[in-house]
Amino acid sequence: MPSNYDNSAWFYDRLSKVVYGNALVNAQVYLLQFVKPNSSILIAGGGTGWILDELAKQYSSGLKITYVEISANMMALSKKRNWGNNEVTFIIGPVEEIAIGNQFDVVFTPFLFDNFREDTLQKVFDRLHQRLKPGGIWLNTDFQLTGKWWQNILLKSMFLFFRLLCRIETSVLPDINKQFKKSDYEVIAEKTFFGTFVISTALRKRD
Repeated sequence: MPSNYDNSAWFYDRLSKVVYGNALVNAQVYLLQFVKPNSSILIAGGGTGWILDELAKQYSSGLKITYVEISANMMALSKKRNWGNNEVTFIIGPVEEIAIGNQFDVVFTPFLFDNFREDTLQKVFDRLHQRLKPGGIWLNTDFQLTGKWWQNILLKSMFLFFRLLCRIETSVLPDINKQFKKSDYEVIAEKTFFGTFVISTALRKRD
């Protein structure tokens, strides 16, 4: 059964700030500088949708955004956001299962891949890879382990909490970098947050 954050929608953002301060927000906002005017954007796993407000601050119009989220409760919150005059299409469902016919200039995956085992991650990655245009930009932010003792403790606590509450299927971080390398993506920018525990990466899909 796919993970689903319905049970945590009402407190998710507040819990994030209690644990991480503004680090998770800053990690995602950092990546928005790589979005160009009039881009078509696929956001996979957008959560409560605050990223739509941030995109509207950068471009009040001209963006075509497809917003995919498995949680109906998260989607309800997202639909209350202010996305300006940008065009937003909301789709509820697992990104690896829904039908998305068009291709995009930008794929944005904010803390998406830490929900999956390696086999599911492969399906999700392949689906998103197919939807990104050659030369398009993939914006990814997620957790990483860099050898600091507290990272393992925090990560295990986080996985346990969300496995019990939201049925996420994994308890270890999948190797997303392996997928990007295998598919020949070029890293164009990278920045870490929260003591290197969070990493934001902008990658270009080679033509």
